[in-house]
Amino acid sequence: MKTTRTYFKEHIEKMKKMKRLIFITLGILILIAVFIFIKVYKAILNPNVMISNGDEISLYIYSEDDFETIKNKLYSEDIIINKKSFEWVAKRLDYPEYIKSGHYIIKNGMNNNRLLNLLRSGSQTPIDFTFNNIRTIEQFAGKVDDELELDSISLLNVLSENPDLKEMGFDKEKYAALFIPNTYELYWNINADDFVEKMIDEYKKFWNESRMQKAENLKLTPIEVSILASIVDKETTKTSEMPRIAGVYLNRINKKWLLQADPTLVFALGDFEIKRVLDSHKKIESPYNTYKYRGLPPGPICIPSIASIDAVLNAEKHKYFYFCAKDDLSGYHVFARNINEHNANAEKYRRALNKKKIYK
Repeated sequence: MKTTRTYFKEHIEKMKKMKRLIFITLGILILIAVFIFIKVYKAILNPNVMISNGDEISLYIYSEDDFETIKNKLYSEDIIINKKSFEWVAKRLDYPEYIKSGHYIIKNGMNNNRLLNLLRSGSQTPIDFTFNNIRTIEQFAGKVDDELELDSISLLNVLSENPDLKEMGFDKEKYAALFIPNTYELYWNINADDFVEKMIDEYKKFWNESRMQKAENLKLTPIEVSILASIVDKETTKTSEMPRIAGVYLNRINKKWLLQADPTLVFALGDFEIKRVLDSHKKIESPYNTYKYRGLPPGPICIPSIASIDAVLNAEKHKYFYFCAKDDLSGYHVFARNINEHNANAEKYRRALNKKKIYK
């Protein structure tokens, strides 16, 4: 039989072994915990974006994009260092359930946490939307479609349905007068309603008290000013000439003469490559044919520039009723007070075109 002393010795020995086992187990668990912590830390906080060309790139997320699509966009740019860690953190943050469309700036050195919180929060960066030299409202809608998530059909539908535009005197023929060429800061995923409201706000800012008074002095509405400005815009690329050309057309309007503006024929024909307007072109049946119909056409023949609008509002006062392109083909014009002077100038220009073999 074991003595009490022996029993206690064996018990103490067992306790020591148990303690050692506990310490070893705890040590292993601590090591595992440290390993997991380091792995999670690295997955969440280690830089995981490396951009080889530059410091940042733009990521565009469409409303219909899912996580798989977004992954493919990022991976195609070859900027995600560790794809597994990116996907692991995305799932832990429930990002696939909280995708928000927009334009996001992805910066070099971003970690997964920062990148995914940016995308998850919808903290997008606005873009600069610039437009000028636009011929038709359909062309403008196409540009919007190309540069914003907004599609052209939605924009055209909202234009036709917006009650504020109807109250302001806009219809299908006049929509081009609404848009003031400039650079605007917009969210890339702006919807059609908000886009049109933004343009209405900018239109009202542009047509301030001073411009409105000048239009009233000319006995024209802002829309009518824009229609005339669109003709001036297509008559010359020389800003310095615009007030004088505007003055010619205002003189003809005040005399109730036909405008006889060649650019309106080009618009009516829909062939914007025409370099020489012929007598046959003047026979086209169209409300835009200012050789047949007196007064302004039903709407702008382009989205007029700010320079051309201000040229109409600040038109030069003179006694010219005619003008013709100079025979040096410089793009400048020569002005005339009567038809005889004008015919002589026009004949010089025709000879110059013939010499260059420009027949249409």
